[in-house]
Amino acid sequence: MTVKNCILIGAPVDSGKRRAGCLMGPDAFRTAGLAQALAGLGHKIEDLGNLTAAHHPEDQDDSPVYARHQTIGWTQSLSQAAEKAMSQGLPVFLGGDHSLSLGSVVGVANYAASVDRPLFVLWLDAHTDFHTPHTSDSGNLHGTPVGYFTGRSGFDGFPEVAHPVPEENVCMIGLRSVDTPERLALEGSAIHRHDMRDIDENGIAGPLARFLERVAAANGLLHVSLDVDFLDPSVAPAVGTTVPGGATVREGHLVCEMLHDSGLMTSLDLVELNPFLDERGRTAHLMVDLCASALGRRVFDRPTRSYN
Repeated sequence: MTVKNCILIGAPVDSGKRRAGCLMGPDAFRTAGLAQALAGLGHKIEDLGNLTAAHHPEDQDDSPVYARHQTIGWTQSLSQAAEKAMSQGLPVFLGGDHSLSLGSVVGVANYAASVDRPLFVLWLDAHTDFHTPHTSDSGNLHGTPVGYFTGRSGFDGFPEVAHPVPEENVCMIGLRSVDTPERLALEGSAIHRHDMRDIDENGIAGPLARFLERVAAANGLLHVSLDVDFLDPSVAPAVGTTVPGGATVREGHLVCEMLHDSGLMTSLDLVELNPFLDERGRTAHLMVDLCASALGRRVFDRPTRSYN
């Protein structure tokens, strides 16, 4: 197994939606033993602690877009941290809600451009997050990162996306909650998307294998963004956007094991963990286990846990 320098970057982002709690996510991942799990696989670990948002104006409560200025501040600090960390190892962003990917992916894309390699993004999520601030009915910016880093308009005041990720370089797996504006926008895009019906009918390995083949053929960098709600809430309850019918534990591990086998993953988001909604750390431990699978843990190495 190739030893990685895993750079843990806490991103206690809680501005992307109105339900509070994701700011506790980074410390929950640490408490669940993420660093120890990865070190136990032989990887080097560097924990940079928690970031803070760049200086920003105060948000107004009556704004149709929730916490816009604060999210811009997070996008600035995360993009800078991501670009720097990419030159030093494999960054793992500990969220924090999914608006953190506004910054993490843009920073990774800047690095990819600097080494003249294309960036690909694997989006493991119940939602497409393809909105813009102008199309979102909720005004919650955790539903906009894919729209942002692929270069959609409407992100006034946000840092310029100097190197948009081409739509055809994005693959979404696990979709099961897509509203009409997102669906219409996606149908006009080149994004590869696989909802849970597709997974039910054809399995999860085929779509992922085809995507990984494209990444390898292009000598691309691969950013993986893993949202807790990719998983079924019966096994991962600690998320504020529960949507029944998600991936099973075994499907989640298969995806992560295939990522490790490919050797292609170069950065990772772990997002939307809300420890306030968890059951004795159940979801945090599962996310840690999935991260370990993506970095080399095999079935026979997996510890047995009891939640009784």
